[in-house]
Amino acid sequence: MITADNIVSHEFIGLHTEIIQSTNPQVVGLNGRIINETKSMFSINTEKGVKSIAKSTNSWKFSIGGKEIVIAGSKITKRPFDRIGGKA
Repeated sequence: MITADNIVSHEFIGLHTEIIQSTNPQVVGLNGRIINETKSMFSINTEKGVKSIAKSTNSWKFSIGGKEIVIAGSKITKRPFDRIGGKA
């Protein structure tokens, strides 16, 4: 089960996210469901189609169990299977 305490070590595919801070001001506020993840990118299904966004240059907001969690992209820039299971 994903919680605020262990989200970094879980899979992000299927979660809704929003970019709340970025080195690229044009993507701030972009939100949608994560449909794919690589070491350095999220593919997000937005209202305007699928967007591929670099993880490391953004701060990501997730809602887990009624709590809003903000994660710096630099903390999740690993391959998903390297993070899963607490290797983060």
